[in-house]
Amino acid sequence: MVLGKVKVLAIYFDSLNENNLPAFSGGDLVTGRVVVEVTGDVRVKSLDITARGVAKVRWTESRNAGANTAYTQNYTEEVEYLHHYDTLIGEERDEDCPEEGLTVLHAGLHEFAFSFNLPQMALATSFEGKHGSVRYWVKAELHRPWLLPVKVKKEFIVFEHIDINTPLLLAPQAGSKEKTLCCWFCASGPISLSAKIERKGYTPGESIQIFAEVENCSSRVVVPKAALYQTQTFFAKGKGKQIQQLVSNLRGEALLQGKSQSWEGKLLKIPPVSPSILDCPIIRVEYALVVYVDVPGGLNLSLSLPLVIGTIPLHACTTRTSSISSNCSTLSWLGLSERPEAPPSYSDLAISESHRRECLHSCDRSDGDGEDEGSLLTYITEFKYLPPPLYSEVDPYPTSGGEVSRPSRDAGD
Repeated sequence: MVLGKVKVLAIYFDSLNENNLPAFSGGDLVTGRVVVEVTGDVRVKSLDITARGVAKVRWTESRNAGANTAYTQNYTEEVEYLHHYDTLIGEERDEDCPEEGLTVLHAGLHEFAFSFNLPQMALATSFEGKHGSVRYWVKAELHRPWLLPVKVKKEFIVFEHIDINTPLLLAPQAGSKEKTLCCWFCASGPISLSAKIERKGYTPGESIQIFAEVENCSSRVVVPKAALYQTQTFFAKGKGKQIQQLVSNLRGEALLQGKSQSWEGKLLKIPPVSPSILDCPIIRVEYALVVYVDVPGGLNLSLSLPLVIGTIPLHACTTRTSSISSNCSTLSWLGLSERPEAPPSYSDLAISESHRRECLHSCDRSDGDGEDEGSLLTYITEFKYLPPPLYSEVDPYPTSGGEVSRPSRDAGD
């Protein structure tokens, strides 16, 4: 049987990342091979490849139209990011002449290279969610006369890079809240919460340092906690659907009445998660760190700090700058005023008049051949801090008889 002669049809990408996965970003060149293995001679009309990238959302909602009438409303939307087509064997197919332009593949292994460029635009990062996805793939179809085509599809990953080394994502995030618990007409003391993190942008695998202060003046035992949440939002037909998922969390010690607790950089590890998706019109993936006080029998006191999960990690030089900035802001936030010393006053840097005259006198004694420039350079370095003289209408260097002395000319002039 002719169909049995096609043993293997597979797609391989040339470029793989450190996890042995095909991963690319906008503008990259994607190259690969379509491998065909046949056990005997096979007549092939064409071997085509199609590369596509599509963001798609879909969900359904049940609605009532009356007492005994119900219907289902479908919400779907799609955005295309990539569509590339190429023919690796043969010409365009003509269904009226199936025997025309056939290529014979002899028994053995055959490889056909392909390549295409991803668009130079903001592409949505590959993502799989409950009500939608962003997928990129290459599909190969082997067409033979009078037989069904043999097909294979292989996905690849696209990352829309987010660099967290920007001022917006390096800025510290902080906030504070307070609430008073009430039970009928009796009000207890307040519960206060303040929290801060050193920046807004992180990458998977990093740990978030949490600085927090919790004070419990209520009559209940409360527990401070922190959690990292992922929020998926899907849009279709002018409506949105949102899902929130817990990514990681931690808890502090139980806090009795009248007690307080401080977190001095408590670490919350970020597991491998999808980067933030912020530019896709139908799918958004956002993150937030929620620091909260768990109040038994009442509503929790929560503080949400937005995060961006990026793909380009923090640079080494940025780490030091961010740490210094975070340390200064942390001291200020904790109420520890550590101000830098004031610079010296301008007059403290002034050079005395006697020292100035001595330097000028030593410069006049030096030879004019430029060999003794050390004292002059020293003088210039020191003199740049000399303050301007005080304004006065009295000549500080008067001449006798009120005449101004002029340099004498040579007799020959």
